[in-house]
Amino acid sequence: MVALLWLVGAVILAAGEALSGDFFLLMLAGGALGTAGISALTDFPVWGDAIVFAILSGALVLGVRPVLTRRFSTPPPTPTGIAALTGRSAQVLDAIDQHSGTVRLDGDVWTARPLDPTEVYAAGTTVTVMKIDGATAVVWKGP
Repeated sequence: MVALLWLVGAVILAAGEALSGDFFLLMLAGGALGTAGISALTDFPVWGDAIVFAILSGALVLGVRPVLTRRFSTPPPTPTGIAALTGRSAQVLDAIDQHSGTVRLDGDVWTARPLDPTEVYAAGTTVTVMKIDGATAVVWKGP
């Protein structure tokens, strides 16, 4: 009878995992399922079952959960569009100052301005795109 209660607990915990998705309740469900099996084979008292549950669940949380989390975690999103241009190198085509200038960035010609308005970059200089402001690349030569 006690094994059936552990089995029901395992099913409820596994169903709760569907709502959370972080593999913690699933590890507790595994501990409850293992305890149901041990409880069906042995005649441990309830406190003995609780110790078995704690040991199994702890082993699953500390041993299996990190592996599952690494395996099934979502990778960081890949930047696309203008967000992908930040950090790229560009070649200065026309001298860049506070009010004018162009760069070749990924094969396209962009208007550009320096990150520091007091700086001027000569044609042929390689610069780094710090951000895209509308249709203008804000660039910096760096140290």
